Amino acid sequence: MMKLTSARLIPAWVILSMGLVFSGAAHASVRIAVLNFELNDITSMPYTPDELVRTATFKPLLEQAISQAGDYEIIHININEQAAANAGFGYLFKFHDDAAALARQWNADWVVVGQHSKPSFLFSYLMAYLINVKKPGLSERYDIELKGTHEKVTRRGIDALAKKIHAAINRM
Repeated sequence: MMKLTSARLIPAWVILSMGLVFSGAAHASVRIAVLNFELNDITSMPYTPDELVRTATFKPLLEQAISQAGDYEIIHININEQAAANAGFGYLFKFHDDAAALARQWNADWVVVGQHSKPSFLFSYLMAYLINVKKPGLSERYDIELKGTHEKVTRRGIDALAKKIHAAINRM
């Protein structure tokens, strides 16, 4: 029988430390890109400056809400590259394979493509697709009604969208 000496044994604290280091590397966060939301305003006075500004806040608010919902790395896609990939209004919203290809270039796992549809001054819809970049195609679709234009209403809608996205990613 072979006798082990302390010189041949690896100290337990070294093994534990290595385990912690490697477990952190093995648990990489999910990489998600959020594209700029497009405004589809079909009211009698469309595309007012206030509504354009409001719609522009959706992306950063959603990125913040997604970050708070779980272990996500937000991927920022260059706005010029997004514009070049978007052949026209609603193109990336309709063609999920092209949205996935754009996000894949930036090493994202998921991409959110959205529109802000405003059929009335009283309400609007936050519409978004969550697309799995590795398996392009429609993964999830969300339609959230926003009643009013107040910041509180916008934030509540964005938070609801982030929770749905988080639940869908955890489910898949």
